[in-house]
Amino acid sequence: YLVQMPTGCGKTATFTHIPRKGRVLVLAHREELVRQPAKYYDCPVGFEIAAEHSHGEDVVIASVQSLVRRLERFNPHDFHTIITDEAHHAAAGTYKKIYDYFTPEKHIGFTATPNRGDKARLDDVYSEIIFQRDLRWAIKSGFLCDIYCLRVNIGFDLSGVAVRNGDYAPGELDEAMDGTADAIAQAYREHAKGATLIFAVSVHQAEEIAKRIPGAVVVTGNTKDRAEIIERFSRREIPCIVNVMVFTEGTDIPLVESVIIARPTKSDSLYSQMVGRGVRLHPDKERLILIDCVGITGKANLCTAPSLLGIDLSDIPAKQQQQIQGPIFELPERAVMAADCPESWI
Repeated sequence: YLVQMPTGCGKTATFTHIPRKGRVLVLAHREELVRQPAKYYDCPVGFEIAAEHSHGEDVVIASVQSLVRRLERFNPHDFHTIITDEAHHAAAGTYKKIYDYFTPEKHIGFTATPNRGDKARLDDVYSEIIFQRDLRWAIKSGFLCDIYCLRVNIGFDLSGVAVRNGDYAPGELDEAMDGTADAIAQAYREHAKGATLIFAVSVHQAEEIAKRIPGAVVVTGNTKDRAEIIERFSRREIPCIVNVMVFTEGTDIPLVESVIIARPTKSDSLYSQMVGRGVRLHPDKERLILIDCVGITGKANLCTAPSLLGIDLSDIPAKQQQQIQGPIFELPERAVMAADCPESWI
């Protein structure tokens, strides 16, 4: 079965409190996601990741990349329940090899975004969604903070960038975004408030952006002291983190007050994950300021704030789209007005 909950609504706390009727295997694909659930369990927890091995504990939390090479260490009947975190990855071959090996009574996947950009089918793994809550419900119910949405044209042109597996080709995307660092830094100075997280398309772009923002720190997949950087950011010692596809999943930084999307995407899933880094509640934060960096996209549709509510802007001229900003729950009305009214409306 599949459970869908918005990023920031406590998927980890939820699945770790499912009553255990036998041993449990938790699958994740990144180290941060492997470590996080352990603090919620009130029983022995073992790990299968890198040099660490489990020893028959009640709960085993495993990196998919490690476990798929160690299946022979386990009996296929070892686990009563399998839980897959970030289950939108479950259609990948490595996951399926693990699922085919074990014979649990139940397999429950948790994700904020069940729709994969590459259109790979999750119904081969999960029979139905048994619990589902969306972003609107989470904000209206007070579980996530409100969002104020802005659009800033930074002058890129993606009309010639190829699309592969449902999103822009990374190498071509990097080239198309070259030269936008000044505009992104300007958007930060003019619109961002407080602790800011910027999503960049490449290490090169991230470094160029950080050079232009005093105190900014770059975080990439090769950054070794990520935990320390997050702690300093949370103490407001670092005003801005520019990251490259690191904080898209499994990172809990409640203080984030502004998110700048400088990594254009066609993937609803990826976009939701990026925005999700900023919607957690924090006593110092009234709302998230979400800044979409936009440009020319040709016929391809770019995910921006309206995408979070399922609003399709494909039939609205680019000049009109610029007016669809403000409090997130006002966007549907603004989209209707933009579609129906002449270009001069404000």
